[in-house]
Amino acid sequence: MPRLFVVRHGNTFDKGDTVTRVGGRTDLPLSVSGRAQADALAAHFADTRFAAALASPLERTRATARAILSKRSDAPALLIRPFLREIDYGPDENQPEEAVTARLGEAALKAWDEDGTPPPGWLVDPAAIRTGWKALLADIAALPADANILTVTSNGTARFLPDIVSKKPAALDRKLKTGAWGEVLLTSGAAEIVAWNLRPS
Repeated sequence: MPRLFVVRHGNTFDKGDTVTRVGGRTDLPLSVSGRAQADALAAHFADTRFAAALASPLERTRATARAILSKRSDAPALLIRPFLREIDYGPDENQPEEAVTARLGEAALKAWDEDGTPPPGWLVDPAAIRTGWKALLADIAALPADANILTVTSNGTARFLPDIVSKKPAALDRKLKTGAWGEVLLTSGAAEIVAWNLRPS
């Protein structure tokens, strides 16, 4: 049964920094705490052999993926998949959260968090992202039963994966935390999320 591990990149801000809503147009590197999260992920997955590894074009996802892959001499080459790129937050790109809330209102942000409904002005195509996930899952389903696939992406893209699986945990929070991962098991043409929002202990 092939498995997909979906990892969100590490932090791009540290304690005391002004946190902004970082999207696909803002290519920030991992922060100090983000690099520590990447190292913790690397230690956790050190015994996992990946048949393939994918990341978005953004540095924060590539750096997280490289850290994970660095633990094994048999690691695959990192492949870049544009559909994994973080969404574009339009006028809210790289803006402090209080400014984003003031512009949109809490109801619009709640709809995004709970249902994946893009707020006004955000440049995101949920159908296209879901199609990207469906195609990836179909490719993985054709792999040998012991294949493990690593994918490193961002919150805005990962949140649409639960929409296209056949089974997932009850009351799943679609927001994937920084430095956290989910696990998808593929069996007989079906995809099941068996874990979500896990972080190294």
